[in-house]
Amino acid sequence: MDEAFLSLLEEKDPEFITVKDVCMRAGVSRSTFYLHYESFVDLIDESVELMFERFRGEFDRRTQDDVFGRLGSCSTDELYLMVPDLLVPYLEFIRRNRRLFSACVRNAKALGMHEAYGSMERHLIGPILDRFRVPRSERPYLMRFYLNGLMAIVEEWIRRDCGDSVEDIAGIMQRCCVPNGNGMAPSRRAAGSA
Repeated sequence: MDEAFLSLLEEKDPEFITVKDVCMRAGVSRSTFYLHYESFVDLIDESVELMFERFRGEFDRRTQDDVFGRLGSCSTDELYLMVPDLLVPYLEFIRRNRRLFSACVRNAKALGMHEAYGSMERHLIGPILDRFRVPRSERPYLMRFYLNGLMAIVEEWIRRDCGDSVEDIAGIMQRCCVPNGNGMAPSRRAAGSA
């Protein structure tokens, strides 16, 4: 039923997808649907999680360990929010699934996409902000700024049917997140003596 919902999402907005549509596409009865889900929202939540699970599967364990391991040990001059090892698989996944991501972008609020990116905030952006000693009071603002900015780049790329190369988009994202080659470029006050 997750697959049915995701395929329907490529055709119409979630508010126009019904339980009947999902059941017909999945080849199951309504009673089977309600055996698995209490509500349609449960199906949406599970489907978004499935999509992110597929995305996480794009990275092999060694790449993840290498990238996340470097966050704690590299010098702050080498500390970047967006590295090709993470960006390229992410953008290739989006390109292959652009119709689905286009639907997700159009319906980000309904699908809870911002909440789904919470993992990225905790595991990638948070450790970088730790290294730059960014005050906790500023972090929610910085995280929202970077995530919204990066998502705007992805949205524009999708709007253009992913016509530009993955490498070009990764370069744009890196330049946005690495101004003057200084990682997340925290304020002087936040950087302190780092």
